[in-house]
Amino acid sequence: MSDAVMSAEDGLARCPWGAAPEIYRDYHDGEWGRPVRGDDELFERVSLEAFQSGLSWLVILRKREAFRKAFDGFSIAKVAAYTDDDAERLLADAGIVRNRLKIAATIANAKAAAELAGTAVGGLSELVWSYAPDRRERPKRLADVPAVTPESTALSKALKKHGFRFVGPTTAYAMMQAVGMVDDHLADCHVPELP
Repeated sequence: MSDAVMSAEDGLARCPWGAAPEIYRDYHDGEWGRPVRGDDELFERVSLEAFQSGLSWLVILRKREAFRKAFDGFSIAKVAAYTDDDAERLLADAGIVRNRLKIAATIANAKAAAELAGTAVGGLSELVWSYAPDRRERPKRLADVPAVTPESTALSKALKKHGFRFVGPTTAYAMMQAVGMVDDHLADCHVPELP
């Protein structure tokens, strides 16, 4: 038994959360669960997952382009150089989620990510992907999808050790799903499995 639903528009089986609205379908079909590498690219995902905490992912998806513009394309080097004036500018930007703690965390996380490049870790991408679990079969039902795993707990601890904020185990696991470290598309979802 699966929780996948069929889309009325195209007849394709999707994970239930990815069936509607269209912005979810596009994200589900083309991006979620696909490998993302690169320090700036992963910094964007860490940042967006932190902003999503306590909110619907739909809110973040709808504001994603505004976030990219407000945070200089999530360039670690640029965001790490932000000042108090930049934080105030962000707090006044109605296009993004205006949460003082999350904005401060994003700037602090950029500084932490910038410092990683000069360490034995090698960078944010290397650190994050070093916690990728072994591949497993896709879950059959939504109830089979965990919210936290030993790997997400370990990743959360490692990120916090390096100065990151708003990166608890649940947030870390959501990011692991989003960037393709785990494949939590349901077994009968139409999105092809990675080779």
